[in-house]
Amino acid sequence: AGGVQSYGAPTKLQGGVDTALIVSVDVSSSLDERRYQIQMEGIAAALEDPGVVDAIVSGPKGGILFALVTWADRPALSLPWMRIASRADAVSAALKIRALPRQSGDFTCLAKMLRYVSDKVVPQMPLPAQKVVVDVSGDGSDNCNPVEPPVAVRDEMAGRGTTINGLPILEGREAATLEGWYRDNVMGGP
Repeated sequence: AGGVQSYGAPTKLQGGVDTALIVSVDVSSSLDERRYQIQMEGIAAALEDPGVVDAIVSGPKGGILFALVTWADRPALSLPWMRIASRADAVSAALKIRALPRQSGDFTCLAKMLRYVSDKVVPQMPLPAQKVVVDVSGDGSDNCNPVEPPVAVRDEMAGRGTTINGLPILEGREAATLEGWYRDNVMGGP
């Protein structure tokens, strides 16, 4: 009875994914609709870009995990972990991003968001990842008087091998200083 032979190649995703990507989007009141759309449409369009899709599926594991966190006063996991291993998966994720209702809040609680990502989102990864990346976009520095400063949470995450990218929106009242603030307080890791 042992004559069954498999002709399909084993899925590349066995054993995990190349990258677990958490995209973290500021939705605080300082963002007008245009700046909000810059973030959301930029993420969706990137997932539909053939070059990005090729990069996602051509890695050693053939795919990534993707999650989207929105944050202002409080962070929320707006799109839970999903595996992207094909163009269809990427297009599906882009459609979900475009369909999300806008959330809001008054403050820019970046440290609270990083703590949430570190303690709640990363531990829920459904597959192991060769690397974990957090892309943080926003238009302001932390204004929540956090219990712990963003740099402390960033350093803790970077110490565990997480890469945190800063994608500040450089317009508005903080534009002149925001790039430096993101470099000093947000960006970190390998």
